[in-house]
Amino acid sequence: MVRESIVRKAAAKVLSPEEAKLMLKGVDVIGDIAIIKVPDVLLGKSKVIAEAILREMHNVKAVFRQVSPAQSITRVRGIEWLAGEKRTETYHREHGCIFKVDIAKVYFSPRLLYERERIAKIVEESCKSRYELVLNMFAGVGCFSIILAKKTDKAIVYSVDINPYAFDYMVENVKLNKLEGKVIPILGDSKNVALSMPNKFTRVLMPLPELAYDYLSYALIALRRRGWIHYYDHIYASKDLEALQKAEEKVATKLQELGVSYEVRSKRVVRSVGPKISQVVLDIYVEKP
Repeated sequence: MVRESIVRKAAAKVLSPEEAKLMLKGVDVIGDIAIIKVPDVLLGKSKVIAEAILREMHNVKAVFRQVSPAQSITRVRGIEWLAGEKRTETYHREHGCIFKVDIAKVYFSPRLLYERERIAKIVEESCKSRYELVLNMFAGVGCFSIILAKKTDKAIVYSVDINPYAFDYMVENVKLNKLEGKVIPILGDSKNVALSMPNKFTRVLMPLPELAYDYLSYALIALRRRGWIHYYDHIYASKDLEALQKAEEKVATKLQELGVSYEVRSKRVVRSVGPKISQVVLDIYVEKP
């Protein structure tokens, strides 16, 4: 049974049928911590729902409610403890890697599991014929960077985040996964890293939809004359095809202004993040003049 169904099943045991229908089915399980969303009309029953989830999901030791979405450049979301152990730190395992995370201090989304593996496989395939030097402009605790570096011995990743807590956890996660020297954690604004290391990287990752567009010019500065940009954005659209078209048009305007040749080699909707709001990714091959 998928986790969303388990949440509905747990809620149905402590709510009336009418109330259970109102319960949002989405849940993020990070390590042994679950984060749920509770509709306003059910806030008074949040703890009862959380306790039911603990009984239903035996691998979960603590349940929190998301009170606000990820905000600002640090991407930390507001949370409230509901049931179980009163701690926010956990270990999350994904694709053979382990990540130490504090959900109150850093951003982490288990819903990007497939996307992290997809990027890692792209780089792994590329590294069969060449070495890669990668810049991750918005690295968080290092998930994209570490999973990528674990796949191949021919890639080095400069992994940047502006959140000092995320940086500290990234440093620890690099050690936990024995990737010292392959993943280089950097604390700071990635635009400054790009300016200090121009024309250096074969590939740039931009997994922060809220800022990727504004940082696109800096990604180009960091990129070698020819290279790849993996660009993420949030797009308002009714259908997936419309979201992809809008994203490509938006990027086209920017890249044309910046005077580079480019080709969108691949594009996909990563996930839905709200009513008619999609997270999309464009894999863009760029040639600078």
